[in-house]
Amino acid sequence: MDELKALIRTVPDFPKKGIMFKDITPLLQHPEGLRQVMKYFKVRYKGRKINKVAGIESRGFIFGAALAHMLGVGFIPIRKPNKLPAEKERVEYALEYGTDALEIHRDAILLGEKVLVVDDLIATAGTLIATIDLIEKLGGEVVECATIIELSDLHGRDKIETRGHTLFSMLEY
Repeated sequence: MDELKALIRTVPDFPKKGIMFKDITPLLQHPEGLRQVMKYFKVRYKGRKINKVAGIESRGFIFGAALAHMLGVGFIPIRKPNKLPAEKERVEYALEYGTDALEIHRDAILLGEKVLVVDDLIATAGTLIATIDLIEKLGGEVVECATIIELSDLHGRDKIETRGHTLFSMLEY
């Protein structure tokens, strides 16, 4: 995993002062690093009962869609507001200052389908929890939440596990 960590760039004071942003673009630009991430995900989830993979906008789309393809299951985009064209469900969640929202098409999940949630990073878990809420609202069951990066000092894992879900992360900072 040290090889993968070496491909994550830290950008100080982005998007605002005091934040040490973990940038995955060098990983995305490195063919072998990207291949390792996807292989690791495939090995972890192959053979598990998963009907669909949900990827959270925007970097979760990259890994989620590729993993869905590798597993031979459908992909569900979890979008920011006003991006989906058909009937949708919406969940608002708290930010440090204010709120944001995520949306899913109402027909994205059939009752009882097992869904793997994928994103690039977990910090405070706001987007992951909102995604879990959307999936459960439609009658789906979250198999696991998977991320490349976990910022452990922000305790997002605790929030996911308190809700009875499992979090898998490849790299911890």
